Amino acid sequence: MFLKITTSKDTGKTQLSIVKKVRDPVTRTPKDVVVQPLGYLEAYIDQYEDPIAHFRAVARRMTEEENSRRKASLTLDMGEELPMDSDSRKNVGYAAILKIYHELELQRFFNNKARHQGFKFNTNSIMQLLVASRILSPGSKKKAFEEKGRYFERFNFSLADVYRALSHFASVAEASQRHIHERIAACYGSDTSVVYYDVTNFYFEIDQEDELRKRGASKEHRKDPIVQMGLAMDANGIPLHYELFPGNLPDKSTFRSVIGEVRRNYDTGRIIVVADMGIITGDNIYYLVGGEKREKARNGYVFSFSVRGGADKFKEYVLDQSGYLDRSGKPAEADADFKMKSRVCAREINVTMQNGRTAKKTVYEKQVVFWGRKYADKAKADREKVLLKAVSLIEDPGKYERATSYGAAKYVKNMEFDKETREIIDSGKKPFLDLDRIAHDEQLDGYYAIVTSERDMPDAEIIDTYRGLWGIEESFRITKGNLEARPIYVSRGERIEAHFLSCFITLVIMRILQKQTGRRFSCATIADCLNRISCTNEQGNAKKIHENNVQLLGVAKH
Repeated sequence: MFLKITTSKDTGKTQLSIVKKVRDPVTRTPKDVVVQPLGYLEAYIDQYEDPIAHFRAVARRMTEEENSRRKASLTLDMGEELPMDSDSRKNVGYAAILKIYHELELQRFFNNKARHQGFKFNTNSIMQLLVASRILSPGSKKKAFEEKGRYFERFNFSLADVYRALSHFASVAEASQRHIHERIAACYGSDTSVVYYDVTNFYFEIDQEDELRKRGASKEHRKDPIVQMGLAMDANGIPLHYELFPGNLPDKSTFRSVIGEVRRNYDTGRIIVVADMGIITGDNIYYLVGGEKREKARNGYVFSFSVRGGADKFKEYVLDQSGYLDRSGKPAEADADFKMKSRVCAREINVTMQNGRTAKKTVYEKQVVFWGRKYADKAKADREKVLLKAVSLIEDPGKYERATSYGAAKYVKNMEFDKETREIIDSGKKPFLDLDRIAHDEQLDGYYAIVTSERDMPDAEIIDTYRGLWGIEESFRITKGNLEARPIYVSRGERIEAHFLSCFITLVIMRILQKQTGRRFSCATIADCLNRISCTNEQGNAKKIHENNVQLLGVAKH
């Protein structure tokens, strides 16, 4: 209970009352209930030295008295073994998920957004179920609804309500992401000085394309229609913002939409964007460094740069062993496991101007080149597998087409494909291994390059900053693997958007769980732990936790 103070705008008088928070049994939202009306403050000025302090103390005593009346004695047989298949056995691991959900104040956000929508169901409860199920028992919306009884939470809605809510979730997707970022910054801290960006796609097992699901460059080399997802992540590895794009849109074309949203609405200040070479275009670089009049703040970039696809002069610079240093800054030895060097130079980029024409612009950037023995060994091992496939391709071309011969065909000469069927064409020429191409690739094994606007940043720091990009790649693996964001069981555009919103919220919560446990546990380990924590009702609100789960509470309590 607490003292509520209300001042009338008309009379200017201050009214006091002691109230308490209760949860509405229908809407499941908190509301204030007056326990004791006190009247106007002015009536107590002469009676108490500080009326407000006095009645706040009264409210505290009333709370303590109410709590004492609620206490009851309860005797439990701690030696009693509960049956593993007991109907009253419930999962309580989801409490760790909902703790973060509430710290992000998502219940307030979704309740507020649905306040004037006239829904007969609670949208927040539906999102809670979708998020908890995505971690503990991923699958379809129907599966989540059918398994809602495994939790102590009372989910008072129908399966039809779940599907009705999806359109609403899609309409608040952008606002919810901004809200989540604000709460993360307030609760856990957010570092947006560096923003990581990458693109992935999700396939749909359908034959007919629509406005969103289109055939494009699938990351898994599938022929199915796909949806592109651009994802931005902060320097702490916490997802910031995502957007969905048609499957036929190139990765590079998603960049300015996502990064522009982050810059405009996430209170970032100057940012350095880190991305792979698929994103690097003259337009995107020019956009970041402030070439456009509408962009006042100059931002930076750390982009990977293709060594194998670079110009001959650049490859000569890479293979020239002069100037390479080890991590201590000393000249690298011939048998060093790691070496790096850099130079600052001017580079011309092609930029699309407002009139639609292309113009050449000059950027002055640092090029950082590094080599690692473990990278070279891995490249060699990977190529050996590809070469085995190339030999098989030569021996029996009929087994392959363009998709299945991916990677191996580049090492085979006299190999042609039909543009429409993608099947191998018998040109009458005997295919053979391209030994020159193999030798060319071998000498570049282990070399990587980065281009950056941050000319004063030390080389080692640039490399470490770029390596942080693995976090966003891992987020994609978690989303597709642990959270089973695919297959996707909805087909309408707004429901697809809602599906990915629930996946995004779940990913954020999982990343926060990992952060709070010192990043010692994988997502699979955390999900397994939370799944195995269960308990059974004994009497009233008393719960008995099953003995085989007690050791897991050290992780779940976070």
